[in-house]
Amino acid sequence: DHWNNEKERLVLLTENSLLVFKYDFILLYCEQIQRIQLNYVDRISQGSFSFPKRSLLKREGEGTRVFWDRLREPSFVSKWNPFAIDFPYVTFTHHPVRTINDTFAALCDIHKFSEQLKDAAEKAHIKKPVPGKANGVLALNQPIYIEAYVGAMAFLGNQNKLGYCMARGNVGF
Repeated sequence: DHWNNEKERLVLLTENSLLVFKYDFILLYCEQIQRIQLNYVDRISQGSFSFPKRSLLKREGEGTRVFWDRLREPSFVSKWNPFAIDFPYVTFTHHPVRTINDTFAALCDIHKFSEQLKDAAEKAHIKKPVPGKANGVLALNQPIYIEAYVGAMAFLGNQNKLGYCMARGNVGF
């Protein structure tokens, strides 16, 4: 997220939508759904993560950021609210299980996902263009900027994998 917190999500790419689920694999229920219409996707950035010079918590790796409202910037309040979800973009990175075997590696391939997303969004723009909007998808290879400075919550959460649905003793979250 915008505060560098890892959050496990299940992502489905359909003909018209990108569906992002927060699914509890322990209790087997869906906690949150976000639907992004593919004909609204206007930009897909892929690259390594970058942070402000004075950021205390940086991370290695790369990801994909999907934008769907070029004209709307996040408000000041949203940027500084760690629980805000009203951003006109979503960021994805590799899942930690991708190194277990070839099946997981294929499912968690961020590069293949980006290509499939771009193709699906372009088809959606042709099939159902949005009036008054430049229809098309701009694919960029550039660093993905995460404006996080202190990152104490991200450090604790990411180190302990709190954003992932895991069994933790007798408790699952």
